[in-house]
Amino acid sequence: MSSHAPIPDSLGPDPALLNGGTSIPDVLAPTSRALPAPRPGTTWAPEDPAAVEEGPLRMRVSRWMQRLHDTLTDFFEDRDGGGRFQEDAWLRPGGGGGVSRVLTDGQTFEKAGVNRFAGGGAIPSEVATRLGARGLSDGPVEFYATGVSIVCHPRSPMLPIVHMNVRYFELEAEDGSRLDYWFGGGIDLTPTHPFPEDAVHFHRTLKEICDRHHPEFYDRGKAWCDKYFVNGHRDGEMRGIGGIFFDNLRGGGDEELSTEDIFAFVRDVGLAMRPAYGPLVERHRDNPWGARERELQLFRRGRYVEFNLVHDRGTRFGLQTNARIESVLMSLPPLARWGYCEEFDEGTFEHRLHQMLEPHDWVDGVPDHLLLPVR
Repeated sequence: MSSHAPIPDSLGPDPALLNGGTSIPDVLAPTSRALPAPRPGTTWAPEDPAAVEEGPLRMRVSRWMQRLHDTLTDFFEDRDGGGRFQEDAWLRPGGGGGVSRVLTDGQTFEKAGVNRFAGGGAIPSEVATRLGARGLSDGPVEFYATGVSIVCHPRSPMLPIVHMNVRYFELEAEDGSRLDYWFGGGIDLTPTHPFPEDAVHFHRTLKEICDRHHPEFYDRGKAWCDKYFVNGHRDGEMRGIGGIFFDNLRGGGDEELSTEDIFAFVRDVGLAMRPAYGPLVERHRDNPWGARERELQLFRRGRYVEFNLVHDRGTRFGLQTNARIESVLMSLPPLARWGYCEEFDEGTFEHRLHQMLEPHDWVDGVPDHLLLPVR
């Protein structure tokens, strides 16, 4: 297996002004950029804080998202072992645009998407308030958003689905002054076969990352994730084994952290994919599986689809703001299935997976009832 690429030194193209002056990285036309192969002799390293240059927060965050987008593209191509991403650049009516990269039919991943968006436009103040804005008066405001979003559906049922996104949201008045801003994001895991030890590794890694920034970030993020990624219409069944989820993080306030502190935390979450998910790929990529395991995988993918289409805030926001539909629905798997009133016998691995889909204190280790053998 080749080594992993660090965040590139190049910051990419200079910003361009599109659609009434919205400042975004240049996504005016599809790019012929050849995605880089992993570079021999390099290692994936945490980002050097010096790489976050001075300047307006909006622009610094946008440039960092651009670097993260490239880094995660390298990560998934490297782990796949042969697949390559297709890239499409697109514009959003009303302002902004993005770059979508999708890998399909790879050796390890049946579908992986790495999306980046930057830009904005007018938004009703009531919509902004529902998203978490504070102190807005009536009438439209201008929003700016940038972020990177990832969903990966492995080919093997023994590998879990992983999702991650980091984002920045800003609101401004007609005179260009900033009214409000916040960061959000998270990372979560959806197993399609019961490996409780994977959940332990995943959560312990996230706790270590969170603890570097605030002693309460992990507990808050885990609790929010356990509550958010739930199919309420399926009797509160969790989508997966959770992770962390956060939104509306601003400098100052209850956390007593500065804007730069919050930005540093978001950068670490963006780089969590390698330590949290990479070892699971190496651990299970060669595990044998058959038709029964595949059926369970497709069943769990169906529940994944239900959450994303019925409950996910990001999907709803994308549909409400005229985002590119192929990018909004990038998270959906290539194949899934739905049965009718399916139940699984106790003691089977299908039932064991269902037992994992409820809140557990994974950092404390595998619960005793999940250590029993399955058939």
